[in-house]
Order: sequence, then structure tokens, then C-alpha cells
Amino acid sequence: MPEPLGVQLYTVREAIANDRDGALRRIADIGFTAVEPYDPTNDPTGFRRVADDLGFTVPVIHAVALVREDEPGPVFDAINTIGTKAAIVPAGIPEEDFTTRDGIARAADLLNGLAQQAATHGIQLGYHNHWWELEPVIEGRHALELLAELLDPAVFLELDTYWAALGGADVPRLLTDLGERVRALHVKDGPLTRDGAHLAVGAGVMPVRDILAAAPDALRIVELDSCDTDLFEALAASRAYLTTLEPA
Repeated sequence: MPEPLGVQLYTVREAIANDRDGALRRIADIGFTAVEPYDPTNDPTGFRRVADDLGFTVPVIHAVALVREDEPGPVFDAINTIGTKAAIVPAGIPEEDFTTRDGIARAADLLNGLAQQAATHGIQLGYHNHWWELEPVIEGRHALELLAELLDPAVFLELDTYWAALGGADVPRLLTDLGERVRALHVKDGPLTRDGAHLAVGAGVMPVRDILAAAPDALRIVELDSCDTDLFEALAASRAYLTTLEPA
């Protein structure tokens, strides 16, 4: 399994809110070596200090504020303080924009403009999907595939594999078609229902091995949006499963 193997910290958002440093220490104790924050403006200096102390890399950051703030400069400054050179837009574009070619073009224009601003801060921009970028099929192609064609080559994708599957995509095929545009994966598992709690990776119905084989060089980030069991135990089980898989 390629390293680093990371955790999207939204998984343990309640533990982070109660005791950030303690939650990060538990993730390190499990054996993960990377984390993906979801709110870079929340004490970036303190976050960087504890991440460094625990030996984490922070290869990517989610920053929805980039599309919600009139002036994204302070968000880019916080990302630089943490020391990350890749920022991902995980939300903020209207779902309906992905139902028509004109809407997809608007989404691409927004992301391309943000990418230009990000570049002035030494940061590369990425986009993270949900189900609604996959469910619309226009002329035989998922909306996300059309978006990718309109994005500046510098804009990468972080493919949320579970959401993509819920949107109706054949995820291994999609990854093959998108190729090097995909730099990171959200690796999830569960029953593939929109309201069902997630399971530890390897315990659900996702074809995890095939998915990872289709994107052998992409960063692997485990995320559980919700879980009926202890989240740290589920993260430990996910890591144990992933480390048993043969490298692609």
C-alpha cells in the first residue's frame, strides 16, 4: 500500500472539537502517517505544531471557505501556515450546476479562477466530488467527466470513491478514464445507501482492491462520514485491511 496513508479528520470531527491534540495522537498511535484537515483557518499555527510533533504529513487540505468567502486570501495564508501546497474545494458549488453543460461550465470557470488565485500563493487547487457530480449523465458521460475536460490542467481531482459509486459510476473504470487528473482518493466502505452508516474499509460492499488498482499512484485517505461503531476502532480496522492489500 503506497504511503502516506491518511485520514480525513472530518471522520473524527467530534473528537477533534473536544480534544484536537488527543484525537490526532490516537490517529498517530493507530499507525496513520498523514492527515487531511477540513478547516485550515482554525488555529493553523497550533495545528502545524502538533502535526509536526506527531510526525504527520499534511499533503492536502479541504477548504470549503475558498468558495464561501469573498476574499480567499486569508484561507490561502492559513493553508501555507500549515505547510500544505494542495487545497481542495469539497463543497459550495450548487448541485444543479452539474445537470447541464452550461452549469458545468460555470463550475469550471469558478474553479479555474480560484486555481489562478491559489497559484499566486504557491498552492495547487483540487476538487472533491459527491454523488451529484456523477448521477447526471450527459451524452453518455458523467457530469464529473465533463467538468474534468473544462478544468485547467493544474486543477486536480480528489475522487470520493464511495460518493462516486452512489452516483452510479463504475469507480475503477472512472478512475482509469480520468487517469492522472486524480491525485487523491477518499477510500470509504459501507452498504452503498445514502442514509446508511459507513463501515470500516473492507467490511462493506465497495470493490476496494479494484479501485486502488485503478489509481496506483493516488494518495489514499480514509474517511468515514458516519459510523455505528467506535470511529477510532473503525479507522484501525480500515488501516489493517488496507495494509494487507498488495501494492498495485
